[in-house]
Amino acid sequence: MTQKSARKKRRWPRIALGVIVVAGVAVALVLRSPSPVGHWNSADGYEDYLAKYDQAMKDLPAPALTRDIRTQYGLVRVYRFTGKGNPGTAPLVLLPGTSSGTPVWADNLPSLLRIGDVYTLDLLGEPGMSIQNRPINTSEDKAAWLDQTLAALPEKKFNVIGLSIGGWTAANLALRRPERVATLTTLDAVNVFGGMPVETIVRSLPAAVKWLPRSWRDSFNSYTAGGAPVEQVPVADMIESGMKNYTIHQSQPERITEQQLGDLTMPVLAFIAGRSVMHDPPEARRTAESHLRNKTVQFYPDASHAMNGEYPDQIAADLQAFLAAHR
Repeated sequence: MTQKSARKKRRWPRIALGVIVVAGVAVALVLRSPSPVGHWNSADGYEDYLAKYDQAMKDLPAPALTRDIRTQYGLVRVYRFTGKGNPGTAPLVLLPGTSSGTPVWADNLPSLLRIGDVYTLDLLGEPGMSIQNRPINTSEDKAAWLDQTLAALPEKKFNVIGLSIGGWTAANLALRRPERVATLTTLDAVNVFGGMPVETIVRSLPAAVKWLPRSWRDSFNSYTAGGAPVEQVPVADMIESGMKNYTIHQSQPERITEQQLGDLTMPVLAFIAGRSVMHDPPEARRTAESHLRNKTVQFYPDASHAMNGEYPDQIAADLQAFLAAHR
């Protein structure tokens, strides 16, 4: 087996588990926590997660810089990776899906670093190295902590890229705190171009229950990744530990309205997966094309919600062309 084919073989389970775990969205409909902030349920649980996070990070290039940036809502873990692209390009800022964290970008970083420097963040209030210490109750709160994080970085503007719920987080920032957003890119964003189907919400509920067997979560992850098999890999172990040992407590992402999409003034690149179960893909495509003003819409008909792991090089090429057109 060639190195390329081996890498492709392991990519599916890693990305399927890292990107598309949306159980955190659905579980808020049925479960409640008395704590006002996201938290680890025990010291042993945190230590288990930390060991698995460190193992999963070994699949990424070594970051040039690691920072914990203080915001009003907590400490945000940020990694900087030095790219080889055009030095005049604003850095890329990568926002992962729920429960996945920085390690989900392992297959994307090699091609993205050819565009320029890259920052990755662990979402605040999610499993990861960020530490929430104040309630996040509104969409404005979510935009505020991210804007405060970017304000602490040396650059003035950023190309903000979000995956799944990270796509919603990026779009929410662009709507409410657009000053630092040079361009916005969403990768099969949740609750941006369409609502989540009831079937997906229902199927995600067992995956959110901590005491159920891992096989329930694996089944849901395979469903969202177009039926791809889910294997045991370091990032899968990390996500499993986070889902079991961390309790998310924050407001759920509100559906971004068509009017709000029309209010976005910066260039927007919207990737939509044709086999996504997170929305109705043709309808999401029509919404993006009809209501975004300064936009490029890339529809990948054969991609599942795990599209970033299925098409990392094509996504990077489309992103590079988009950024060149709006330089």
